[in-house]
Amino acid sequence: MTRIILTSLLLSFCCYTVLVYLYCDTNKIPPGDIARNGWAVWQKNNCQSCHQVYGLGGYMGPDLTNIAAVRDRKHLYTFIKYGTGRMPNLQLPDEDVNAVIEWLSWVNKTGETKVAASAVRWTGTYSINKQQ
Repeated sequence: MTRIILTSLLLSFCCYTVLVYLYCDTNKIPPGDIARNGWAVWQKNNCQSCHQVYGLGGYMGPDLTNIAAVRDRKHLYTFIKYGTGRMPNLQLPDEDVNAVIEWLSWVNKTGETKVAASAVRWTGTYSINKQQ
């Protein structure tokens, strides 16, 4: 009896894992899309060591989840291409810079990381409610 229960639990878990993997992410980057190349440039240059996306990553630079909604393409291009006092000039070719901008634009469409000041608790955690 125990063996049957364990086997059915394992089978259920495996089926559920496959279903989540295949159907859960509705905002996948289309294969061959320029945004996918931007993501690869982001990873290759270890941008997440300084910047956050969806609140995850380093703290040296700003969270870039919604930067494409706040800054125009020319501004993003200049910062990524030439760097700043704190951000290094990575010597990226124009194609890579434009790909990163496309990826940041895609990320902007998929979520938000701005939390209202009223949602932040004294412990540093925050409450996410749709009403806020």
